[in-house]
Amino acid sequence: MNKKKNRLGPGVRLSIILLAVVGIASLLAPLLAPYGPNEMGPAINQAPSADHLFGTDSMGRDLLSRILYGGRASLCIGLMAAAISTGIAMVYGSLSGMSRRWVDRGLMGFADLMLSVPQILIVVFLQAIFGKSGYLSLALSIGVTGWMAMARIIRNEVRRIRETDYVTAARMMGGSFGYILRKHLLPGFLPAVLYAAVSSIGAAMMTEATLSFMGLGLPVAEVSWGGLLSDSRNALLSDSWWIILIPGIVLIGTLIAIAALGEQVRKGNTRLHSNL
Repeated sequence: MNKKKNRLGPGVRLSIILLAVVGIASLLAPLLAPYGPNEMGPAINQAPSADHLFGTDSMGRDLLSRILYGGRASLCIGLMAAAISTGIAMVYGSLSGMSRRWVDRGLMGFADLMLSVPQILIVVFLQAIFGKSGYLSLALSIGVTGWMAMARIIRNEVRRIRETDYVTAARMMGGSFGYILRKHLLPGFLPAVLYAAVSSIGAAMMTEATLSFMGLGLPVAEVSWGGLLSDSRNALLSDSWWIILIPGIVLIGTLIAIAALGEQVRKGNTRLHSNL
């Protein structure tokens, strides 16, 4: 019965395959792309053809090549931002869960206050402080503003785990916060962290795409999926449907695959499934 319960469904398998293909293709973009990402040619707004499988844009740039290179940027920023937000959430949520009640209320109150402010506004503010946009600045801006919901999940798990005998014994023996976190808390809330981390990758990629669409993302010379959508805003006026449709399908398909993978992680843990 357990084997049937843990068996991956066809949707999850398809999502894993899609993410593997997208990840490998983006990583090998210099080898797979038929043209440079910013290489311009005479074929302007050309529909998909044998020479340009995904067509070209208004500057004669090959769309397939730009999608491959853009995947590297979007995935890289998404992964870095997820790692940053997960790290902050783990420490913050664990500290809140292990603290006295009044400290816990204060920390969670601050997290709720941060949640009440639209993330995009804080990210834009941080980008203005950083100045020039780049992979690291975008990942930092998105990561340090996307940890609050994850921290609450971890805090709830820690509040449950802290009452166990082995954590109580470790605290009575003078174990430091770092030791208890590493040895006792992390193994207990790892399923919650994994679920939240996977979900945050898609959220970070969506935020990057939104910023790029608004013209606040990477520089023009750097290609990302959000930047491709930003470049395609005038495509409908010229009936160049492929310029907006194909990048949109790639981005949405990847986000759906990430969401399906995160949902599988949630369903894989029955207690986590009941608490989220």
